[in-house]
Amino acid sequence: MADYENGTPATTSYQDAREQLQQRQYRWVVTGAAGFIGSNLLQTLLELGQCVAGVDNFLTGYHHNLDQVRDAVGSEAWRRFELIEGDIRDMATCTQACDRADFVLHQAALGSVTRSLREPLLCNDINIGGWLNVLEAARLAGVRRIVYAASSASYGDHPALPKQEAHVGRALSPYALTKYVNELYADVYARCYGTETIGLRYFNVFGPRQDPSGAYAAVIPQWIAAMIGRRRLVINGDGESSRDFCYVANAVQANLLAALTDRKDAVNQVYNVALNSRTSLNELYLMLHGLLVERYPHLRDFQPEYGEFRAGDVRHSQADIAKARELLGYMPTHDLRRGLRQALRWYVHYLGG
Repeated sequence: MADYENGTPATTSYQDAREQLQQRQYRWVVTGAAGFIGSNLLQTLLELGQCVAGVDNFLTGYHHNLDQVRDAVGSEAWRRFELIEGDIRDMATCTQACDRADFVLHQAALGSVTRSLREPLLCNDINIGGWLNVLEAARLAGVRRIVYAASSASYGDHPALPKQEAHVGRALSPYALTKYVNELYADVYARCYGTETIGLRYFNVFGPRQDPSGAYAAVIPQWIAAMIGRRRLVINGDGESSRDFCYVANAVQANLLAALTDRKDAVNQVYNVALNSRTSLNELYLMLHGLLVERYPHLRDFQPEYGEFRAGDVRHSQADIAKARELLGYMPTHDLRRGLRQALRWYVHYLGG
């Protein structure tokens, strides 16, 4: 396992990748650049001296995420960013973005299981139709490699733990199905056109700029906002469902390693991106409560409520990350507790702490 105490091990593939980027400038496309993971990728790339074209239609992304990136990187770095306000369902938008690009980091998606159950047609249009546009535009533009956001939801009802990339079950939601179809299309493009792709199956990524509001908010930002704001906090089911929560810096690392790897056997593959750890919702609540209670005395008597199990959710999730370690050199720098501490600094600041 990685040494989390000091952040990163003494020498890693990721450090090598960062040094490579500091020495050479590429042109990157980040779809969903105003979203949670997309804006974190954008910030890291700009900090490393790269040129980035960001695509977003602001359906689930926010201008204030881009404002925060601009404030973090400074005006000089910000000049290396081009915002293309458009939709990946529009081929002209994808063509414009991919022009002269070296790498595409595809993050744009309708990313909610619950929303996909309510709006399956919209989910299909964005996650499959939009992805096909990105693939085709990148192929025609001669992009070197496409790294795309896959999902742990693709494992569906397969019972084995930890999850290994080669073994998937039946999809439990329209969202899960669309993300698996993304992988199938990537494989077809590799076989038919020689397109280089790498899929990253994210497991419950969290961190700064993840939206805490709305009906489809992820559990960690939703709970943080509820506790800080003295609002009702509902744990779905009995709280014993478990997840492999992954801090966003680990996802950023995986994207850059995937884009830059020169190992031929690492390309046209999918990888788990997580910690190979499992935390129950009850354990997560206690961890968050413990980190927040000293700053917010009203939390001393705070108690969560319990509701129904959520449709489409898997009971347990945990990633085997051996493949990503071996082929990409992926070594997570943040375990759950360290990631929560980092994320809480942002939420406390932006939620009025």
